[in-house]
Amino acid sequence: MTYPLFLTLHLFAALIFIGTVFFEVLFLENIRKQLPNKVMVLLEQGISRRARQLMPWVLLVLFGAGIAMVWLRYRPVLAAPLQSSFGVLLGLKILLAASVLGHFLWAMWLFRSGRMNARYVQFIHTSVFLHMVAIVLLAKGMFYLSW
Repeated sequence: MTYPLFLTLHLFAALIFIGTVFFEVLFLENIRKQLPNKVMVLLEQGISRRARQLMPWVLLVLFGAGIAMVWLRYRPVLAAPLQSSFGVLLGLKILLAASVLGHFLWAMWLFRSGRMNARYVQFIHTSVFLHMVAIVLLAKGMFYLSW
């Protein structure tokens, strides 16, 4: 019964995280062209402040539940990941997830050190967006692709 609970927590946290990244990349960039600069700065500051409050908890649930799922169900697969297509895809998904976590930690360090600028924000958002697309495709592919 614990695996379904961790799976549900993982999926909801993924929805929040992916939804936030998609919103920022696909909507916010387009809205920037339609709003006055002052309004956009206030909007970005509000979103950024809320994201910095919420995302650490979302990532804690996302990664905590993911680790628990691996521990409960997929440890044998990851013991020899190259032995199955599922193991290869799961391993790639975990590597990309670790990279996303690295991006997040880097962004937090940039914010705390006062070095975050628009160029970093754009790069990090785009990179995490592409990572998330790949992770979603791998997550589905694990169950439907085999070789």
